[in-house]
Amino acid sequence: MYRDAQTAAILSAGMKLLRDNLGAIETEIFISKISSHEFDYTKWRENLWENLTPQKLFERAAKAEEKYGVPKGIEIM
Repeated sequence: MYRDAQTAAILSAGMKLLRDNLGAIETEIFISKISSHEFDYTKWRENLWENLTPQKLFERAAKAEEKYGVPKGIEIM
């Protein structure tokens, strides 16, 4: 479906997380809402990293990798 294996792996992992945590119907609702014109991703992420230092972000990423591992197809640089 996607030429880029990394993109396919991220989308696959994301869909699995949504299904596992929300269920099939709620996942469909989430996708339809986030795809709509009502949702402004740029506005949503405007303050997403506010007060978060690069060091703190790195620490959170390291904890997430430790807890969840790395999805197949994702390369760690």
